Amino acid sequence: MSEIKKITDKLLSFRKDRDWEQFHNPKDMALSLTLEAAEVLEHFQWKNGEILREYVKNNKEYLGEELADVFGWILLMSHDLNIDIIDAMEKKIIKNSIKYPVEKSRGRADKYNKL
Repeated sequence: MSEIKKITDKLLSFRKDRDWEQFHNPKDMALSLTLEAAEVLEHFQWKNGEILREYVKNNKEYLGEELADVFGWILLMSHDLNIDIIDAMEKKIIKNSIKYPVEKSRGRADKYNKL
């Protein structure tokens, strides 16, 4: 059993034990994913340079918790929508490698249509 499957099963069990499936429609899960991603952003707001580096160094546990919240919603959504998230990610990497060929995009932050 893959690690993704194991952690997804734990999340599903956690949700089932609390009877939360009733609240987990795609729209509300997408909203929750966005809200959790915003909580990740909050950690970085108004910080740059050495202050940011020091903050990250000293707050890995909190940052990990926020990233885990985002990851949890991704796993639940992909399960409920019957999307193989690993397969989707592999396909997306291939698609992005075509949109952003190394010879045109190396060291550049331009969007693919500006390369």
